[in-house]
Amino acid sequence: MSNKKIAVLGGGSWATAIVSILSNNVDELVWCMRNESAVQHIKQTHHNPNYLVGVSINTDKISVSSDFKTTCEHADVIILAIPSAFLHAALGALDLDLSKKIFFSAVKGIIPEYNQIVGEYIQNQYKVPLHQIGVITGPCHAEEVALERLSYLTVACQDNLVAEFMSNQLRCNFIKVITSDDIYGTEYSAVLKNVVAVAAGIAHGLGYGDNFLSVLISNAIREIQRFLDAVHPINREIKDSAYLGDLLVTAYSKFSRNRTFGTYIGKGYSVRAAQLDMNMIAEGYYAVKSIHEINKEHGVLMPITDAVYHIVYEKTSPRIEFKQLSDQLD
Repeated sequence: MSNKKIAVLGGGSWATAIVSILSNNVDELVWCMRNESAVQHIKQTHHNPNYLVGVSINTDKISVSSDFKTTCEHADVIILAIPSAFLHAALGALDLDLSKKIFFSAVKGIIPEYNQIVGEYIQNQYKVPLHQIGVITGPCHAEEVALERLSYLTVACQDNLVAEFMSNQLRCNFIKVITSDDIYGTEYSAVLKNVVAVAAGIAHGLGYGDNFLSVLISNAIREIQRFLDAVHPINREIKDSAYLGDLLVTAYSKFSRNRTFGTYIGKGYSVRAAQLDMNMIAEGYYAVKSIHEINKEHGVLMPITDAVYHIVYEKTSPRIEFKQLSDQLD
């Protein structure tokens, strides 16, 4: 599988981090984003003007473009790093046969128009076989990758050769890569940990301390396991880094956009005010609605997810909701 042309779609932090990692190992790499002014800025200054501005982009090795159709048409491997709320709009306009492409999702969200994780969406909408679809997830923050701090990624794909190919492209002296065949579990877990991080932020904004947060996260990993066992029951170890590790780094870190969003909500900001003040996408806001809808079919006990949904979509009082939640945790 050598000499594959790889395209990264998206202009945010994760896309920037992935591009910076891949530039060490990939011969043909195209970085494509919707913002043409950002494209021109990167070509002129070698830095993303909006995210991880300290990361140097080697434009001698990386092509930067805003032409999604041409980029996808010529790529062998497409890495999706566009926020889930905008992914369908970005790909839906492409009049291309994508069934022969290899796709990796680094999105960590659900396509809201379909209530599907990205792998399901790509398989259903573009007839891409499941063995050509993979997931790139944590436990990892883009900001620490930019600082070249030792980080771990998980690459999941049912085809071991595809997983190993992507793992080899991502490995470097500060990135270790773990492989998995649990596409559904790793992707759903990456979605749910964002919801939990919103809950952790709300708790922080309300003034709850570390003692409560430890109980919240202990209950959260069990909630995630119950949901994964319902939607895709296979033998998995929920304490592995792809599940528990990713949850911990997102729920506790100062870099977590979802925790920051939750903190605003806990302090009394409206959803709109929090989004405007952050000027970044918190995937957990969109994800909690989709998970709430999906769980109507499965009926899994999910008190943390339900609490976040009630607060951000039904506008219930965070303080009242968390008092009720605290009585359900153990």
